Amino acid sequence: MARLNKTVLANGVRILSASMPHLRSVSMGVWVNVGARDEAPPESGLSHLIEHMIFKGTARRTAYDIAKEFDAIGGQTNAFTSSELTCYHAKVMDTQLVPMVDILADIFLNSAFDNTEVERERPVILQEIGMVEDSPDEYVHYLSGKNFWGDHPLGRSILGTRENVIGFDAEAIRTFFNRFYQPERIVVSAAGNLTHDHLIDLVGEAFGRVATGAAFPDRIAPLGQARVHLHKRKLEQVHICLSAPGTSVCDPSRFAFSLLSTVLGGNMSSRLFQEIRERRGLAYSVYAYGSSYADTGMFGVYAGVDPGKSAETVDLILTELARIKDLPVTDAELANAKEYTKGNLLLASESNDNQMVRIAQNDIHFGRFIPLDEVMAHIDAVDAGAVQDLARRLFVPDGLALTLLGPVRDRADRFETMLKA
Repeated sequence: MARLNKTVLANGVRILSASMPHLRSVSMGVWVNVGARDEAPPESGLSHLIEHMIFKGTARRTAYDIAKEFDAIGGQTNAFTSSELTCYHAKVMDTQLVPMVDILADIFLNSAFDNTEVERERPVILQEIGMVEDSPDEYVHYLSGKNFWGDHPLGRSILGTRENVIGFDAEAIRTFFNRFYQPERIVVSAAGNLTHDHLIDLVGEAFGRVATGAAFPDRIAPLGQARVHLHKRKLEQVHICLSAPGTSVCDPSRFAFSLLSTVLGGNMSSRLFQEIRERRGLAYSVYAYGSSYADTGMFGVYAGVDPGKSAETVDLILTELARIKDLPVTDAELANAKEYTKGNLLLASESNDNQMVRIAQNDIHFGRFIPLDEVMAHIDAVDAGAVQDLARRLFVPDGLALTLLGPVRDRADRFETMLKA
């Protein structure tokens, strides 16, 4: 079991560590509780652009220096932006902890955001937008979010629009960075073969200098919208996303939500996988998933099918949603879903990458670390009635949205009738 420690600097930056002395590596992340949902429409895409620009040079290092120095210590480094979080992370052998921390701290705290580098990175972002649009099984999830969340920021692409990306400059980046990258939103987490005191010695002084800025608006929780959107495109398949309300990250029902998603489409023995792929051969890929945020969530089902089978597939999905509302899940199904979920959690806990992520997200969302034993107890406590009650609450006709991408042959009103039924 990893030994956990937390220090809060005077300015509010939180430093978290999980000591795993049996490993020979250290995974570290610098987290900011800001993402695409915090952007105004003209700013859409700025969080993601900053994620790229962090690696493009500081007063001490050029973009090439940053890449070369990470390579020289055998380091793996990357970053990601989500709707609510941005993370800059790296992993190295424990003997390379000092140079890794020096590089990560430098790029996060001292990025130059030079206009020349912005011009160089702009076409890269535009290519990334094009890459998503050229991947229908990925693009349909963006369209589904837009359909379900409407004009709320959760319905926008994290990458932003082409128009915004073309118009962003260094001044816009610095303004956004200084407004949102404030100390109370910053978490530094590390897991692996390290001590907490050493980590504080390495990062405490530098991150302790981050200045507090002006306040910014609170996030507003959206309501999902029930509607059908057909996005016709010449493809081999029709890509289907059915959306329904879900639970937030902090909702006490989140454990039942996870098990509900698993029973419906979370693994190979799930109802949707067995019915749509194994028994009927309608899809190669079919699964259920949950997207949970700080104050809301969305449940989804995806399938990619032959254009002539889209209506049949939607009907089968709706049938399974209705069935899990009408009849409690069996004891065997629930037990299997619990063991599958707990097994995944335990296996993931053996990775220091996962531990680094988990301790940061626990602190951001709950203000404390939640031990795995506590999580397991909550999972074990879920009964069939709780799963059924949650399904009845979430899967209501006026809460379902349907998005189809591809050569759709049926009219929208046919699908609208199916959803209402």
